[in-house]
Amino acid sequence: MNNFIISAIPSPDVSYIELGPFRVHFYALFILAGIVLALVLTESRLRARGAEAGIALDISLWAIPFGILGGRFFHVLTHPDDYFFPGADLLAIFRIWEGGLAIYGALILGSVGAYIGARSAGIKFTSYLDAVAPGVLLAQAIGRWGNYFNNELYGTPTDLPWGLQIPSSNPAYPAGLPDGVLFHPTFLYESIWSLTGVAILLAADRRFNLRWGKMLGLYLVYYSVGRVWIEAIRIDPSEIVLGLRINIWSAIVGIAIGIAIIAIQSRRHPGQESSVYRTGRGPSAPDQEPKAEPSTTQGSKGQEAEPNPDNKLVSDK
Repeated sequence: MNNFIISAIPSPDVSYIELGPFRVHFYALFILAGIVLALVLTESRLRARGAEAGIALDISLWAIPFGILGGRFFHVLTHPDDYFFPGADLLAIFRIWEGGLAIYGALILGSVGAYIGARSAGIKFTSYLDAVAPGVLLAQAIGRWGNYFNNELYGTPTDLPWGLQIPSSNPAYPAGLPDGVLFHPTFLYESIWSLTGVAILLAADRRFNLRWGKMLGLYLVYYSVGRVWIEAIRIDPSEIVLGLRINIWSAIVGIAIGIAIIAIQSRRHPGQESSVYRTGRGPSAPDQEPKAEPSTTQGSKGQEAEPNPDNKLVSDK
């Protein structure tokens, strides 16, 4: 039997399929698949904490559109040379299926949508963020394969056996390099890092019962640490600030915010979270306290008896 030895990872030569009059991009399919699986995981986690069925979907109807808008806006903002130049097609800004969603922008604006959705559903904002954090990491792991089909976001040249083949005709192929050079498959590195993170976050939650936003803090620290070293070997165009790529700075800020969230919330909420619902918004919570009926006694003929003066409240004395 012949031994199969991996010498390189080939790049796909197709990034979409035709379904009648529609062109379906693999990038969009992977993003959608990640969203669906993240939603399933989040729903399971919220249900395990006592939330009603469908709460995750209700909140996600706000969080997902905001997140996509934030991701696209942040990407365009940090890659202005790709979209603003003489003769540029400005409609390319809206062609998300061609690639270009920045996770930190998605987190920022997606959190705004999540806040609106959580308040509407009666769920604590931090409870939702804790429940969704592993799902977001899962969605990122799956979504990175869309970059693979787009032949984008690869790293520096390498001679490792899992080097990624990129055709020299690719517009992002580094000038001056000969044909046949292999590159670090940073999409694969981040996908593996994120999948490993899902397992770590879930295990940490079982061990430490992370609540009050502490799971979100752990997610920010874990993902951002990985993003720093992965971003450091990427060679796609990026804005440089003080010698570092803009997304490395974003990751550093993410680490700092994650540590701060864990530290602050651990001091503010050392105990366990009793419910994911906001006060008075649980499925069994009444809209208002029942009014006490006046205490009276009935006479033998059905008429009310005179109140007993000995039953006065102490405050009446």
